[in-house]
Amino acid sequence: MPRNRWSLLWSGLLISILLLAGIVVFYNEIHDLDLGRVENRALDKAAQSSRIAARPDPAVPSPLPSTSISLKLIEVPKLELASQFMRMWRVSGRNMCGALREAGIEMSEWKAASMRNRSYECYFQRIYERDEVRPISSTFLKVRGDEMGNILEIRAKIIGPSTGAHGRLAPAVLRIFEIIVKQACWRDFEDALAPIRNLQNVEYERFGSYLSFTREAGGANIFNFVLGLKATSNSQVKTKSYFSTERWLQMPAVLTRASSSGSARERPYQPALNDGESTRHDSRSSWNCG
Repeated sequence: MPRNRWSLLWSGLLISILLLAGIVVFYNEIHDLDLGRVENRALDKAAQSSRIAARPDPAVPSPLPSTSISLKLIEVPKLELASQFMRMWRVSGRNMCGALREAGIEMSEWKAASMRNRSYECYFQRIYERDEVRPISSTFLKVRGDEMGNILEIRAKIIGPSTGAHGRLAPAVLRIFEIIVKQACWRDFEDALAPIRNLQNVEYERFGSYLSFTREAGGANIFNFVLGLKATSNSQVKTKSYFSTERWLQMPAVLTRASSSGSARERPYQPALNDGESTRHDSRSSWNCG
């Protein structure tokens, strides 16, 4: 009997342990199944939300397409194009002086007017006859500009000019004004050469420039000539400001490298004037009047 009792006790204890282990395993299975269902529902909701977000809403306007800024919109304006919109000198001071020298007029070299002056000039002066006080017959010519080679004004004074049989200005002196007008490429001033030849007063102010050839008051045989720019109208002043390189910032290095891979006409304009001590080529020397 004692043995049977112990056998029954151990059997009951073993059965109890097995039942407890089965309950624990069953509970874990049910718990994992519930967690899987919850996770699946969460994933389904997230997928539905993403599909709804990706679906375009007709009520909401579509975003604008991304655009890249063309380098042409930020390039410095090209000086070659400026003459199409405004009056300007299409020749540098150095080249104007050189053209006069080539015509036999002994102009000085284009250089600074003085050590402390940033203005540049070249000039010609010849005195043919003088008394004890002043010249009786002489010719004086000056081309005045800045250190960048831009011409500011051209002036001339003729005292007692030599004339021909009909009282016209001698061809050698008239040649000075012909070269100046030709080099300036201002064709609307070419008709001023006729009254200059006849020593008649003429004054023009046309489209941002002026020309004057007048007999000096109180001087029976003294004539003054002036040619220069005079941009006074609002449109001319605004156009001149637009084409002024001083008002434009230098293109960033990143954009400069990007534009360098393009064609030559897409590169930012860099003015190169053969003036002062510079040995660079003057781009305006190759211009013509078209």
